[in-house]
Amino acid sequence: MGVVTAMTWTIAALAGVYLLYFWLSTGGLRRAKVTRFPLALVVSHPALAVSALVCWAAALVTGSRALAWAAFGGLAVAALLGFAMFTRWLGTGRHATGGRGFPVLAVTLHGLAGVTTFTLVFLTASAARVF
Repeated sequence: MGVVTAMTWTIAALAGVYLLYFWLSTGGLRRAKVTRFPLALVVSHPALAVSALVCWAAALVTGSRALAWAAFGGLAVAALLGFAMFTRWLGTGRHATGGRGFPVLAVTLHGLAGVTTFTLVFLTASAARVF
């Protein structure tokens, strides 16, 4: 299950890199102070996901259950931040304009791969043996 999780995580990461590139290329950093996607949110979401991926890789190499749960915890926070960006992308709240130009297929692929990865990490961490 670790390899399947790594594959779904890779798909989510590649779609996320594409979305980050798209955001940057459409002037994401040059917008006003109040934007649909604040810089702290855009930076912390992938930073936590990458940190969780490092913990996940270490858990697979060492067999450490603690590292597997650390990966799950980091991924849980990254998922919450991703959900916050998703709801902003949908146009809810006070930020009803902008962000609509994001490619729907990439957003959908990133979200589905992220949810799948989150579920697989939880199941794998739950079944991890203690060494």
